[in-house]
Amino acid sequence: MKMTMRWFGEENDRIPLEHIKQIPGVEGVVWSLHDIPAGDEWPMERISEVKEQADRHGLNIDVVESVNVHEDIKLGLPTRDQYIENYIKTIEKLAKVGVKVICYNFMPVFDWTRTDLFKEMEDGSTALFFENEKLKNIDPMELVNTISENSAYTMPGWEPERLAHLADLFEKYKNVTEEDLWDNLQYFLEKVIPVARENGIKMGIHPDDPPFSVFGLPRIITNKQNLERFLKLVDDPCNGLTLCSGSLGANPENDVADMVRTFADRIHFAHIRNVKTYGNGDFIETSHRTQDGSVDIYEIVKAYHEVGFTGYARPDHGRHIWGEECRPGYGLYDRGLGVMYLWGVWDSLQRLGKEVN
Repeated sequence: MKMTMRWFGEENDRIPLEHIKQIPGVEGVVWSLHDIPAGDEWPMERISEVKEQADRHGLNIDVVESVNVHEDIKLGLPTRDQYIENYIKTIEKLAKVGVKVICYNFMPVFDWTRTDLFKEMEDGSTALFFENEKLKNIDPMELVNTISENSAYTMPGWEPERLAHLADLFEKYKNVTEEDLWDNLQYFLEKVIPVARENGIKMGIHPDDPPFSVFGLPRIITNKQNLERFLKLVDDPCNGLTLCSGSLGANPENDVADMVRTFADRIHFAHIRNVKTYGNGDFIETSHRTQDGSVDIYEIVKAYHEVGFTGYARPDHGRHIWGEECRPGYGLYDRGLGVMYLWGVWDSLQRLGKEVN
């Protein structure tokens, strides 16, 4: 397992690379060019700049999260071919600096949805929170304003240029069904997967977050059955998964450890995150420790160990602790603790395996 940490860049993150480098076992940063609008071709000089920054600290940039998919591709509009061409050119450029995995998603409009960025927990820490009833009774634009007002950072998936056209986007999606979305996803994959293969890059789709419809929008990467269907759309080793235990775990019916064992050879990137779910559909993100949430993180790490996982992993979202002022979900402290919890489980499994043999 190759451990990484997500990093939002020197100009957009309060966490310096030298601090990430100090976390034991972290080999690389998961990065993106967050200011480049979805659909635009990434400039080579900007890509090279990130590599130079990481190289100075001995960190790799093997994983990109995300090269965002333009909404016209998801909608299947005639303009999608130009945006797919831009995507292909970006893949080719990323290969030149050694990128091995591209994480992306196919969620309409919103990449992720929460109703509270800093919900206070019993211990005084705060975390990202999803309140089911609140979402049912809130206007999407009102939620956008709430997110914008409560974060000093540009939030991936909630970029201003995308949200400026929110009403128009909802109108365009009004008659788009899940089957339409499947068809448009297959069209996209058939264009980009051959290019990814030629350039030694693996594509890993991120599950929908949360894994069910929000605001009536179609969502399809939500459960084991749909993951299996996705992998068959283009049955190629380069067409794979970013398996996120937090996104999928928001639905208690999803058995993430079983998915690890089932799709092991197609998991290119592991997001390991814990959430505590409630019977009314609410959920809150917790520490990575199994006992603190509803997702069996121990069993998930055990599954990765059993299948001999050698891909990339990162501690996904964490709480905001010790007074740290940080991007919602992405404080250094709790994610650093998460890394050590994951390594603790992994190392104990390694030791146990040696003693048994």
